[in-house]
Amino acid sequence: MSESQIYDMMSGAFWVVLIASGPILALALIVGLVIAFMQALTQVQEMTLTFVPKIVVIFIGLVATTPFMYATLHELAERSFDAIASGQP
Repeated sequence: MSESQIYDMMSGAFWVVLIASGPILALALIVGLVIAFMQALTQVQEMTLTFVPKIVVIFIGLVATTPFMYATLHELAERSFDAIASGQP
């Protein structure tokens, strides 16, 4: 394999990781911003108030997006194994 082929495979792998983790990270960001906004409005600075809703939403998001994440990572694995077997990406 040449350097450009390896670069293409690594670039594809990074994109797959970003795409697969994107929905969960977006959910955590949105919930964090909503909670921070509510804390700023009410001046309630309870530490557990930030963690518990995030954990619940992330868990629900993981359950909901697991098929999408599996399909995305499965496609990457198939391409990688095919490249290894054939000697080319």
